[in-house]
Amino acid sequence: DPKQPSHSDRVGDYIGVQSRPYLLKILDKQGDRKVLFADKVLKFTGSGKMKKRILLITNFAIYIIDPETDVLKRRIALAAVEKLSLSQLNDNFFSIIVPYEYDVLMASTRKDEIVRVLVEATKTASDYELEVSRTNSFEYNAAADLVKEIRFKSVEGGVRTTILRK
Repeated sequence: DPKQPSHSDRVGDYIGVQSRPYLLKILDKQGDRKVLFADKVLKFTGSGKMKKRILLITNFAIYIIDPETDVLKRRIALAAVEKLSLSQLNDNFFSIIVPYEYDVLMASTRKDEIVRVLVEATKTASDYELEVSRTNSFEYNAAADLVKEIRFKSVEGGVRTTILRK
């Protein structure tokens, strides 16, 4: 009777990282082992296009991977993250603010879990309390020289989201 992995081994992993050799290879290359969260998300490009991505969070970094090409698109050290911005409403958007690079805007139905995991991982890794800003409008640097503002408004049947170029 082979030992089944305990539930705690899989908490936060919604895509089965252990069964995806290319993901393990990316993590190995960075010397990262412990996956705290893994799931498919939508990432918004500077031009406003939506791209499907895999978001991996370890105790050291955030990985953004293209699931179609199995390529690591970006690795952000947790220490580089200044804060997380999200609305107070029931939408799926959140932005990871990275001051010396550029920020990331994503959408996930597991937004609150992602925020909790990032806050806990940062606290564990650096004893630093990651700022979480919940407002119905925030700015993010979509690229080196491109600032966008995202606004959220409660409407009948949900939330209206508007992204504006600053």
